[in-house]
Amino acid sequence: ERFPRLFVGLAVFGFGLGLTVLGGYGLPPWDVFHQGLAEQTPLTIGGAIIVVGALLLVVMVALDEPIGVGTLANVLVIGLALDATLWIFDEPASTVARVTLTLIGPIVVAIGSGYYIGVGLGPGPRDGLMTAMDRRGVAIWKARTVIELSALAAGVVLGGTVGWGTAWFLVAIGPAVHFFLPRLTLPEVAAQTGAH
Repeated sequence: ERFPRLFVGLAVFGFGLGLTVLGGYGLPPWDVFHQGLAEQTPLTIGGAIIVVGALLLVVMVALDEPIGVGTLANVLVIGLALDATLWIFDEPASTVARVTLTLIGPIVVAIGSGYYIGVGLGPGPRDGLMTAMDRRGVAIWKARTVIELSALAAGVVLGGTVGWGTAWFLVAIGPAVHFFLPRLTLPEVAAQTGAH
Protein backbone atom coordinates (compact mmCIF):
# COMPACT_ATOMS: atom_id res chain seq x y z
CA GLU A 1 0.00 0.00 0.00
CA ARG A 2 2.84 2.43 0.77
CA PHE A 3 4.44 2.48 -2.68
CA PRO A 4 1.26 3.25 -4.66
CA ARG A 5 0.41 6.01 -2.19
CA LEU A 6 3.94 7.41 -2.49
CA PHE A 7 3.76 7.65 -6.27
CA VAL A 8 0.17 8.94 -6.30
CA GLY A 9 1.14 11.59 -3.74
CA LEU A 10 4.18 12.75 -5.71
CA ALA A 11 2.17 12.84 -8.95
CA VAL A 12 -0.59 14.88 -7.27
CA PHE A 13 2.09 17.20 -5.83
CA GLY A 14 3.54 17.74 -9.32
CA PHE A 15 0.05 18.28 -10.76
CA GLY A 16 -0.64 20.94 -8.12
CA LEU A 17 2.59 22.75 -9.00
CA GLY A 18 1.57 22.52 -12.65
CA LEU A 19 -1.70 24.29 -11.81
CA THR A 20 0.22 27.19 -10.25
CA VAL A 21 2.41 27.44 -13.36
CA LEU A 22 -0.68 27.48 -15.61
CA GLY A 23 -2.25 30.13 -13.38
CA GLY A 24 0.68 32.42 -14.10
CA TYR A 25 0.32 34.64 -11.03
CA GLY A 26 3.44 33.50 -9.20
CA LEU A 27 5.04 30.27 -8.04
CA PRO A 28 6.33 28.94 -4.71
CA PRO A 29 9.93 30.04 -4.01
CA TRP A 30 11.66 26.82 -5.12
CA ASP A 31 9.61 26.77 -8.31
CA VAL A 32 10.40 30.41 -9.08
CA PHE A 33 14.00 29.12 -9.07
CA HIS A 34 13.18 26.04 -11.17
CA GLN A 35 11.26 28.15 -13.68
CA GLY A 36 14.07 30.71 -13.83
CA LEU A 37 16.57 27.91 -14.42
CA ALA A 38 14.38 26.57 -17.22
CA GLU A 39 14.25 30.07 -18.77
CA GLN A 40 18.06 30.21 -18.91
CA THR A 41 18.76 26.62 -20.03
CA PRO A 42 17.32 24.02 -22.44
CA LEU A 43 15.61 22.34 -19.45
CA THR A 44 11.85 22.24 -18.93
CA ILE A 45 10.67 23.37 -15.49
CA GLY A 46 10.15 19.71 -14.58
CA GLY A 47 13.63 18.93 -15.87
CA ALA A 48 15.00 21.71 -13.68
CA ILE A 49 13.22 20.17 -10.65
CA ILE A 50 14.86 16.80 -11.43
CA VAL A 51 18.36 18.25 -11.95
CA VAL A 52 18.21 20.39 -8.79
CA GLY A 53 16.80 17.44 -6.82
CA ALA A 54 19.63 15.19 -8.04
CA LEU A 55 22.23 17.78 -7.00
CA LEU A 56 20.60 18.07 -3.57
CA LEU A 57 20.74 14.26 -3.26
CA VAL A 58 24.52 14.50 -3.68
CA VAL A 59 24.57 17.16 -0.94
CA MET A 60 22.45 14.92 1.33
CA VAL A 61 24.87 12.03 0.81
CA ALA A 62 27.82 14.31 1.55
CA LEU A 63 26.13 15.51 4.75
CA ASP A 64 25.22 11.94 5.76
CA GLU A 65 21.47 12.65 5.71
CA PRO A 66 19.15 9.63 5.51
CA ILE A 67 17.80 8.91 2.03
CA GLY A 68 14.77 6.73 1.46
CA VAL A 69 12.90 5.38 -1.54
CA GLY A 70 10.62 8.40 -1.16
CA THR A 71 13.59 10.75 -1.51
CA LEU A 72 14.67 9.15 -4.79
CA ALA A 73 11.11 8.98 -6.14
CA ASN A 74 10.59 12.64 -5.19
CA VAL A 75 13.47 13.68 -7.46
CA LEU A 76 11.92 12.06 -10.54
CA VAL A 77 8.15 11.91 -10.16
CA ILE A 78 7.29 15.52 -9.23
CA GLY A 79 9.19 16.99 -12.19
CA LEU A 80 7.72 14.46 -14.63
CA ALA A 81 4.18 15.04 -13.31
CA LEU A 82 4.58 18.82 -13.58
CA ASP A 83 5.84 18.59 -17.18
CA ALA A 84 3.02 16.18 -18.07
CA THR A 85 0.48 18.64 -16.64
CA LEU A 86 1.90 21.48 -18.77
CA TRP A 87 1.99 19.20 -21.82
CA ILE A 88 -1.65 18.09 -21.43
CA PHE A 89 -3.20 21.45 -20.49
CA ASP A 90 -2.84 24.82 -22.19
CA GLU A 91 -2.54 28.00 -20.16
CA PRO A 92 -6.12 29.29 -19.87
CA ALA A 93 -7.02 32.57 -21.53
CA SER A 94 -9.70 33.34 -18.93
CA THR A 95 -8.63 35.39 -15.92
CA VAL A 96 -11.19 33.57 -13.76
CA ALA A 97 -9.69 30.20 -14.72
CA ARG A 98 -6.13 31.41 -14.06
CA VAL A 99 -7.09 32.81 -10.65
CA THR A 100 -8.89 29.55 -9.81
CA LEU A 101 -5.84 27.45 -10.76
CA THR A 102 -3.59 29.68 -8.66
CA LEU A 103 -5.92 29.42 -5.66
CA ILE A 104 -6.35 25.63 -5.75
CA GLY A 105 -2.68 24.85 -6.61
CA PRO A 106 -1.37 24.83 -3.02
CA ILE A 107 -4.40 22.83 -1.83
CA VAL A 108 -3.64 20.12 -4.40
CA VAL A 109 0.06 20.23 -3.47
CA ALA A 110 -0.91 19.79 0.20
CA ILE A 111 -3.01 16.71 -0.64
CA GLY A 112 -0.04 15.26 -2.53
CA SER A 113 2.22 16.10 0.42
CA GLY A 114 -0.11 14.31 2.81
CA TYR A 115 -0.04 11.17 0.67
CA TYR A 116 3.70 11.03 0.07
CA ILE A 117 4.89 12.20 3.50
CA GLY A 118 2.25 10.02 5.15
CA VAL A 119 3.87 6.78 3.94
CA GLY A 120 7.13 7.52 5.80
CA LEU A 121 9.50 6.48 2.99
CA GLY A 122 11.91 9.41 3.22
CA PRO A 123 11.87 13.21 2.90
CA GLY A 124 12.20 15.12 -0.35
CA PRO A 125 15.70 16.39 -1.14
CA ARG A 126 14.74 20.01 -0.39
CA ASP A 127 13.45 18.97 3.03
CA GLY A 128 16.63 16.92 3.52
CA LEU A 129 18.67 20.08 3.11
CA MET A 130 16.58 21.71 5.85
CA THR A 131 16.94 18.75 8.24
CA ALA A 132 20.71 18.68 7.58
CA MET A 133 20.93 22.30 8.72
CA ASP A 134 18.74 21.49 11.74
CA ARG A 135 21.10 18.67 12.78
CA ARG A 136 23.92 21.19 12.68
CA GLY A 137 22.25 23.57 15.12
CA VAL A 138 20.14 25.79 12.82
CA ALA A 139 16.49 25.85 13.96
CA ILE A 140 14.09 24.33 11.41
CA TRP A 141 12.20 27.59 10.87
CA LYS A 142 15.43 29.50 10.29
CA ALA A 143 16.75 26.83 7.94
CA ARG A 144 13.49 26.76 6.00
CA THR A 145 13.35 30.55 5.76
CA VAL A 146 16.95 30.89 4.58
CA ILE A 147 16.56 28.10 2.00
CA GLU A 148 13.24 29.39 0.63
CA LEU A 149 14.39 33.03 0.45
CA SER A 150 17.63 31.99 -1.26
CA ALA A 151 15.74 29.95 -3.85
CA LEU A 152 13.29 32.82 -4.38
CA ALA A 153 16.04 35.42 -4.81
CA ALA A 154 17.95 33.22 -7.26
CA GLY A 155 14.74 32.51 -9.17
CA VAL A 156 13.90 36.20 -9.49
CA VAL A 157 17.38 36.90 -10.87
CA LEU A 158 16.94 34.06 -13.39
CA GLY A 159 13.52 35.31 -14.53
CA GLY A 160 11.04 33.14 -12.60
CA THR A 161 7.46 34.32 -12.04
CA VAL A 162 6.71 36.06 -8.73
CA GLY A 163 3.32 37.56 -7.89
CA TRP A 164 0.38 37.37 -5.57
CA GLY A 165 0.28 33.61 -6.25
CA THR A 166 3.68 33.30 -4.56
CA ALA A 167 2.35 35.01 -1.43
CA TRP A 168 -0.86 32.94 -1.56
CA PHE A 169 1.12 29.70 -1.79
CA LEU A 170 3.25 30.66 1.20
CA VAL A 171 0.16 31.55 3.25
CA ALA A 172 -1.93 28.54 2.21
CA ILE A 173 0.52 25.63 2.09
CA GLY A 174 1.24 25.34 5.84
CA PRO A 175 -2.38 25.22 7.04
CA ALA A 176 -3.35 22.98 4.11
CA VAL A 177 -0.60 20.43 4.86
CA HIS A 178 -1.49 20.69 8.57
CA PHE A 179 -5.07 19.74 7.65
CA PHE A 180 -4.37 16.94 5.17
CA LEU A 181 -1.24 15.28 6.59
CA PRO A 182 -2.82 13.65 9.68
CA ARG A 183 -5.82 12.57 7.58
CA LEU A 184 -3.67 10.94 4.89
CA THR A 185 -0.87 9.45 7.02
CA LEU A 186 -1.05 5.67 7.24
CA PRO A 187 -1.97 4.54 10.79
CA GLU A 188 1.21 2.46 11.19
CA VAL A 189 3.36 5.43 10.14
CA ALA A 190 1.50 7.72 12.54
CA ALA A 191 2.09 5.20 15.33
CA GLN A 192 5.84 5.07 14.59
CA THR A 193 6.29 8.86 14.35
CA GLY A 194 3.80 9.93 16.98
CA ALA A 195 1.95 12.02 14.37
CA HIS A 196 -1.67 12.86 15.11
